[in-house]
Amino acid sequence: MLDVRRLRLLRELAHHGTIAAVAEALAFSPSAVSQQLSVLEREAGVPLLERTGRRVALTPAGLNLVRHAEAVLERLEQASAELAHARRGLAGPLRIGTYPSAARAIVPAALAGLAARHPGLEPMVTEVDPAAVAAALRAGELDVALVHEYDLVPAEPEPGLALTQPVFTEPMYLAAAAAGTVAEHRGSPWIMAPAGTLCHAMTLRACQSAGFTPRVRHHVDDFTTVLALVAVGQGVALVPHLGTVPAPPPGVVLTRLPMYRRTRTAFRAGAAAHPAVAAFTAALHSAVPAELGGGVPQV
Repeated sequence: MLDVRRLRLLRELAHHGTIAAVAEALAFSPSAVSQQLSVLEREAGVPLLERTGRRVALTPAGLNLVRHAEAVLERLEQASAELAHARRGLAGPLRIGTYPSAARAIVPAALAGLAARHPGLEPMVTEVDPAAVAAALRAGELDVALVHEYDLVPAEPEPGLALTQPVFTEPMYLAAAAAGTVAEHRGSPWIMAPAGTLCHAMTLRACQSAGFTPRVRHHVDDFTTVLALVAVGQGVALVPHLGTVPAPPPGVVLTRLPMYRRTRTAFRAGAAAHPAVAAFTAALHSAVPAELGGGVPQV
């Protein structure tokens, strides 16, 4: 009988590519991961891995087993959801991931609504960049998370994860000392999020679409700080609606752009029907401001 925990390790190896990366993602030692994968190979009775230097490639049998592992793990999530429905009332921890601007502008109201309807739940919020959400959900560090995507940076499918339809959609703005277009600021210094984030990729692609590569002066991941730097002439930036709430500082002019950021909730495949996940998603819809389409779930 194949062990589910070892199948999870194989699934993570397919995503991360190295035993060291799997060990870091799941808080194991590399030797423990290696040993468990060796046991899985013995259980399977066929080679699952091909080692090439520091990287490990999966054999065709290994890749096929990962496909089955995804299905098994999804069914286990469905079973967990059914068991949760059988209990009386929602209780226990619910680990929520969110990006910073939603943590400030949307999540507190969602948690208040969740507490009013399900006082036994214990929401636990962690700020995490959407680029890191998939690994955190698969590792069991989060149960549900807010993720966003931009017109120029669409969401990539993630095996083992599921997404809702957009909960809300925000317009994007150019923040500068005066109104203008992205193309008109090809010579300006730019303020961008750190490399590796979706916000960084969005700004870079927007500038490239306008025909230039931005000259980056500051790397800042907090939109309040970004607007403060724009206000004192340190550069220009692209900012979503939530990043401008409650209002930009004096000296900042926002020019609306034909670009949008969409926010969805993400969770492990099979967990859509889990009552705690569904309750948080419903509370999130109710907390969205009316100008962003709040109050009624979008389908």
